Amino acid sequence: MMAAAFVLGLCSIGFPANAADLKIATVDLQKVFEKYYKTVRSTTALKQEAADMQKERQDMIDAAKKQDSELQKLMEKADDQAVSDQERAKSKKAAAEKLTEVQTAEQYIKKYDNISGAKLREKERQRRDEIVKEIRTVLEADAKAGGYTLVLDVSGESANMAPVVLYSNGANDLTDNLIKELNAGAPSAPAEATGAK
Repeated sequence: MMAAAFVLGLCSIGFPANAADLKIATVDLQKVFEKYYKTVRSTTALKQEAADMQKERQDMIDAAKKQDSELQKLMEKADDQAVSDQERAKSKKAAAEKLTEVQTAEQYIKKYDNISGAKLREKERQRRDEIVKEIRTVLEADAKAGGYTLVLDVSGESANMAPVVLYSNGANDLTDNLIKELNAGAPSAPAEATGAK
């Protein structure tokens, strides 16, 4: 049923009725994406940003632990029967203030986790979308130049996690040439950034 709808969809967008007139190519979009030097560069930058955020978070946690330690000392002093009632009352008041500081710090860390995590995910999504758009632009130009009617992504999966392309003899695979073309303008970088092995 779905296969029939797919074929009907192809016909409705103007593909030749005669299957012999179809010229189909394949590409492993996942491999192209991973080997593109801009993806490698973006991944490295995002990892650094995540590490910076983690360091900032750890500094907040360390400060909160210090405040908590101060709170424990004040609470012990407030319960110490060896000191005067006035000193205990003063310590109880200071402990209550410190408890508010500790709770505020904990809330701030939670808020920081939510905001920084969302910010990092959004940056990752934007960069991924930009890179995929660049790859598609080059791929479309190559497909038109090669006279291909259709290009299928062999790395794509269906809704039930099965491969969309079940068989290809690899005769018209554009993957390696596309990687070379995209990385032709790469700045000097390590071998993995250019897709070399």
